[in-house]
Amino acid sequence: MPAPIRLRELIRTIRTARTQAEEREMIQKECAAIRSSFREEDNTYRCRNVAKLLYMHMLGYPAHFGQCFDGKLVGSQCTFSIFRICAHADHLFALLCSDLNHSTQYVQGLALCTLGCMGSSEMCRDLAGEVEKLLKTSNSYLRKKAALCAVHVIRKVPELMEMFLPATKNLLNEKNHGVLHTSVVLLTEMCERSPDMLAHFRKVNLVPQLVRILKNLIMSGYSPEHDVSGISDPFLQVRILRLLRILGRNDDDSSEAMNDILAQVATNTETSKNVGNAILYETVLTIMDIKSESGLRVNLNTVGLWLLKDISIAGLVYFTSPGEYALFSVLYPRRAMELSFALVNGNNVRGMMKELLYFLDSCEPEFKADCASGIFLAAEKYAPSKRWHIDTIMRVLTTAGSYVRDDAVPNLIQLITNSVEMHAYTVQRLYKAILGDYSQQPLVQVASWCIGEYGDLLVSGQCEEEEPIQVTEDEVLDILESVLISNMSASVTRGYALTAIMKLSTRFTCTVNRIKKVVSIYGSSIDVELQQRAVEYNALFKKYDHMRPALLERMPVMEKVTTNGPTEIVQTNGETETAVLETKPPHSGLQPGSQASDLLDLLGGNDITPVIPTAPTSKPASAGGELLDLLGDLNLTGSPVSAPAPQISQPPFLLDGLSSQPLFNDIAAGIPSITAYSKNGLKIDFSFERSNTNPSVTVITIQASNSTELDMTDFVFQAAVPKTFQLQLLSPSSSVIPAFNSGTITQVIKVLNPQKQQLRMRIKLTYNHKGSAMQDLAEVNNFPPQSWQ
Repeated sequence: MPAPIRLRELIRTIRTARTQAEEREMIQKECAAIRSSFREEDNTYRCRNVAKLLYMHMLGYPAHFGQCFDGKLVGSQCTFSIFRICAHADHLFALLCSDLNHSTQYVQGLALCTLGCMGSSEMCRDLAGEVEKLLKTSNSYLRKKAALCAVHVIRKVPELMEMFLPATKNLLNEKNHGVLHTSVVLLTEMCERSPDMLAHFRKVNLVPQLVRILKNLIMSGYSPEHDVSGISDPFLQVRILRLLRILGRNDDDSSEAMNDILAQVATNTETSKNVGNAILYETVLTIMDIKSESGLRVNLNTVGLWLLKDISIAGLVYFTSPGEYALFSVLYPRRAMELSFALVNGNNVRGMMKELLYFLDSCEPEFKADCASGIFLAAEKYAPSKRWHIDTIMRVLTTAGSYVRDDAVPNLIQLITNSVEMHAYTVQRLYKAILGDYSQQPLVQVASWCIGEYGDLLVSGQCEEEEPIQVTEDEVLDILESVLISNMSASVTRGYALTAIMKLSTRFTCTVNRIKKVVSIYGSSIDVELQQRAVEYNALFKKYDHMRPALLERMPVMEKVTTNGPTEIVQTNGETETAVLETKPPHSGLQPGSQASDLLDLLGGNDITPVIPTAPTSKPASAGGELLDLLGDLNLTGSPVSAPAPQISQPPFLLDGLSSQPLFNDIAAGIPSITAYSKNGLKIDFSFERSNTNPSVTVITIQASNSTELDMTDFVFQAAVPKTFQLQLLSPSSSVIPAFNSGTITQVIKVLNPQKQQLRMRIKLTYNHKGSAMQDLAEVNNFPPQSWQ
């Protein structure tokens, strides 16, 4: 018979097959040839045929007919390659017993490798003595394989560890790098798995031996056999450094013995290649983990050049001292900054923030925004106290106020508002922070807000956390007026200052007339925002002075809410209607929402009032191209307002959202109320108000009552009108309608009807009653003509 083809030729032939059928034909033809060869009982090519059968089996073709011939090969006088192919679990133990004592080192090496990779616990226990015997042999080829096999035996049967202890005495005296490498791996495994072994190796002075080997590797000249990118055997160096780290951890004597060699490695290793970087990485981890000298840690600034360029932040968790971060921040600021924020936690937040604030003060402008944002997030997450939190944010605003995020001001205002016990301290600190310096606009905005809210605490000197300052009412007003006239003040900042002055009219007693004059001056300002505010505030003094104390009272505690709620599009008779979905009822929370829901309070547009109206979501009116404020055309002073209607992103007018007081002095009387809904004990009544000076605005007050025996909870009222109208739905007074008509929920709807068309409205009611979720839709078409004509 012709000689069978080799395995590589079979692989090449099969890969040339264009179809699956062609491949199957090749496999069948080769299997037939293998069967014929097996019948001849010629051992010359049986190894080659078994290898080809194994390959066919890997491809998924049946090759079971060759198993009996596999057994015959193992029992015959076969070559090393036949052992490599045919050894499997059925007769592996018998093979290993004989092959570990074979006269050929390569057969012994194969047996050691097999046991080290596949040996079970029973095999390892029975053959551990043979492995230990080979570990003491003078043959370096067998010793390195026996050391790796011993590692596997220890992992499978840890109690056999002491069997290999005598053999480890002379392992590190070997000059062969392969034996040294595997020996270090074995010693590392033993130290990690047994505290007793770790103590033993410390006692027998294993560290000086490792230091000697590592020093020889560093100082040795070029060795082609072990050189990798100009570094002598970096794999062995890394293994030795890991073992030194284990031995030096929490041990003064061992740490002292390795300090010098670690310093040499850190300073002499070439870092231009990844090989050197790997060694330096292990060196740094070792220095940080052992009880190293302080000078050695300080010298890590050289290593930091590499660390901050090339290593991931996750690998540097060993750095725990805030002083060490400062060294790295000089070298590579951005990477040092990222590393610092990644390592901040509740235990080190004070020290870390101190270093980060120093960095923020001295870093380049390109880093300030990211650094300030990181400090805000870390302070919010790990702040040990409210005072520390406030001081930290104020320090950031003082240092890099122009670079902070847009939400920094409202977030700090919310923090201050919720820290009731810190009001006097905060307003005093902010007052001193802006004396004569208005360059940091966010800081000035927060300071103006706080002075407006808590100016009485500042004047009365109620601060207990630090020595109170002596400030008069006039001095406080001088500061706010300086903000108003400063060239550095932005329009938003002036709005804060003007509103703060207005609020002080209810906090101060001796300067009300001065405040009236300041407000009156800005009623004719060329700044649209200031003009609007001044006009409204003048109206408060002249027409609504009885409401002023209630309107300008202190802000309640706030909570953050992420959204205002969705907007729903409803189809009615072919017309598109926009439904404003009201959020669940009112709480004093900061509610940043969509573009059309940026409704901000009196104090410069960054915090909220106790009742938050939901912003209108209907499209802008085609006539003006802008979404008009529903009270925008009401001239509270009797003089024309020269500015155009405000954009939706601007704060609303002062009187917007007041549902508890009459909105107009000239109310069109005689508009009858209607019942919009009455079903299942729930009754909704509509009452109406209109202004003679602005007849296109209709204010509808709904009153919801409950005649059943149980309360209705989670009540939500939603409304939609045709696209020719504009609708604004304010927040309800509550979410619970008491039973037995013992109370009502009130809610205000403002409808802008510039074309004076007949009002039509679709309403949606959702609530929980008697343990069930209720929902109903209704149309309201019986609006009285006086409400829209």
